[in-house]
Amino acid sequence: MTTAPAIRTPLTDLTGVRHPIVQTGMGWVAGPRLVSATAKAGALGILASATMSLEQTEKAILEVQERTDRPFGVNMRADAADAGKRVDLLIRHGVRVASFALAPKPDLIARLKEHGIVVMPSIGAAKHARKVASWGADLVLVQGGEGGGHTGPVPTTLLLPSVLDAVDIPVVAAGGFFDGRGLAAALSYGAAGVGMGTRFLLTSDSAVPEPIKRRYLEFGYDGTVVTRKADGMPHRLLRTPFIEALVSERRYRQVLPTIRRTLAYKRMSDASWRRLAADGWSMKSSSDRSWSQTMQAANTPMLLKAGLVDGDLDAGMLAAGQVVGAIDDLPTCAELVDRIVADAVTRLAAAQATVTPSREKT
Repeated sequence: MTTAPAIRTPLTDLTGVRHPIVQTGMGWVAGPRLVSATAKAGALGILASATMSLEQTEKAILEVQERTDRPFGVNMRADAADAGKRVDLLIRHGVRVASFALAPKPDLIARLKEHGIVVMPSIGAAKHARKVASWGADLVLVQGGEGGGHTGPVPTTLLLPSVLDAVDIPVVAAGGFFDGRGLAAALSYGAAGVGMGTRFLLTSDSAVPEPIKRRYLEFGYDGTVVTRKADGMPHRLLRTPFIEALVSERRYRQVLPTIRRTLAYKRMSDASWRRLAADGWSMKSSSDRSWSQTMQAANTPMLLKAGLVDGDLDAGMLAAGQVVGAIDDLPTCAELVDRIVADAVTRLAAAQATVTPSREKT
């Protein structure tokens, strides 16, 4: 049980959690175990459903609800062919927050809001924040370039204030956060809270294999690389031998492995060729990827699974933020959230104490 003092912000008011901290929806990482542990710690856990079938998503939601009665969220791909059915799942099971990796269409936002579900898209630019705010999103999560996985070129310290100035809805800051100083800084900027991925991945509650977690701890600040070679979009990954080889590999050498991974993903997900084609078309039409890049993007889940689930560094990849260089332990979610919040409260109080009221003469 969390023992740190509560920090109330628009994020906590909207979602019903105790602390303004979001565990982001990392594919293959943010499963029921991690999400429920985060929720019990008083933060907002986000279940990653993009790597799950519809049936697996429902099973995962029910498992989280069996483990805890605290609020949590589910992350979805807005461009998925079955996005509407996934929205129905959230409505049916009373999930508190709907998180989106891409901007959901206004009709999806409206359906969720009609049922009291908080809508939180992830965005990477002020113009995108303005768009989803005009469509009715309740808050946005903005990730700076320091963040792991798909990311942009602008650091959080520049991106966050631009988004805060652009919209009136609450903003959650992600990319580069791992401790109380970061939370205090984000709140001082005007953010409603922080989102963390790598920091929650590196907890004892994460289901990532222990040897892989220990491998993460070996990397420094220069231990990540941003590449488009994985799926056609800028992707921050650990500099494992596999990724170093991928970065230097010629495109034609990727074709055969891409086809093999497509077949493996089809077997694992029980997806029909029709569904794979529909997802591919949806992905292609919602981005500026070429067809070859779309094929690579469709196979990203298998590459991540090989590293994060199977622990195979020779055939898989590991998403990671630059904060991996600052992390050296594997606490429980409760320990992590408590110490972040307690430290943030101390630092905010100390900062306030340095402000001396003006005493102008009259």
